[in-house]
Amino acid sequence: MNFGQAIQAGFRNYANGSGRASRSEYWYWTLFATLAQVATDIATGSERSVIAIVVTLALLLPSVAVGIRRLHDIDKTGWLLLLWMIPIVGWIVLLIWACRPGTAGPNRFGPGPLQTAP
Repeated sequence: MNFGQAIQAGFRNYANGSGRASRSEYWYWTLFATLAQVATDIATGSERSVIAIVVTLALLLPSVAVGIRRLHDIDKTGWLLLLWMIPIVGWIVLLIWACRPGTAGPNRFGPGPLQTAP
């Protein structure tokens, strides 16, 4: 999956936490969301401007959804995304999991995101 496809998938699955997201989809979406936040902050001159808050809120739900789907790809429940609320330790665990390759073939959350249809 390339950068453009990952952004399309992120918005297409805006609030869809079911299924699986490949590492490339997750990291390209994270890159896009970070660049959008930084560009907005630079353009408005503040992280607290109305525009920056709107961009943050617009990207929040798809970011959570792609995070849940990424956890599904490594055969973990999306509820584990709540580890983000545990400073340092939770962040490190989620970072390690986000870097792991997904389970080969289908798992309990569906077929692999990189598998092609027969």
